[in-house]
Amino acid sequence: MRQVKRRSALPVYIAAAVFALWALLLPLYKFWHFLAAALVTAGAWLLADKLIAPKVEYVPEPEPEPVSYGAEADAILAEAKTARTEMERLAASIPDNAVKAKIADLATLSDRIAQDAVQDASDIPQIKKFQNYFLPSTIALLNAYDRMSAQQVDGANISGSKDRIVQMLDTEIEAFKKQLDALYQNDAMDVDADIKVMENLLAREGLSGGDELQEFFKKAETKKNN
Repeated sequence: MRQVKRRSALPVYIAAAVFALWALLLPLYKFWHFLAAALVTAGAWLLADKLIAPKVEYVPEPEPEPVSYGAEADAILAEAKTARTEMERLAASIPDNAVKAKIADLATLSDRIAQDAVQDASDIPQIKKFQNYFLPSTIALLNAYDRMSAQQVDGANISGSKDRIVQMLDTEIEAFKKQLDALYQNDAMDVDADIKVMENLLAREGLSGGDELQEFFKKAETKKNN
């Protein structure tokens, strides 16, 4: 919002009234009569304008023109923005400050990786591959942690599952950092290898993608209901 001051029209009406009274009460047939009337009228307007404060209004800032970096880069930036919005929602819901800090790191790294699509279009294919896997898996893990954190009773099974998710978040942070570093060094990112390592870790902990991750969520939800 920006502040706009709008001057009152009342000084104009006051000046017009002064001129009208002059014409009614005083002679107005010589040049100096008109000159005197004009000076008095102008003085009345200046005095009234000074005494009557302008009206202050707050108006929205004009929307900046959207900047396009190309269809593919725009899609990557939009995906990163959507992921950040979801991460911020989950961070607000999750009470653990340590997990909040990890979410903030992941959101920042995700944004920086996405911005590289603007700086170096040759990295777009690798960024898309990286983004298409790691962002959904991160959001899925955070949603699972959020649901378990909302439970009234934090039993041994749920506590262990939450700890494993936190460990996986640490692994994803390191993966994000590695990919960002590779991008800025113009090195080829071995995303497939990173994804394979991540999938193996998730599978080892019973948190792998697809049906296994959904099954994990179902078990967590069943424990919550019980």
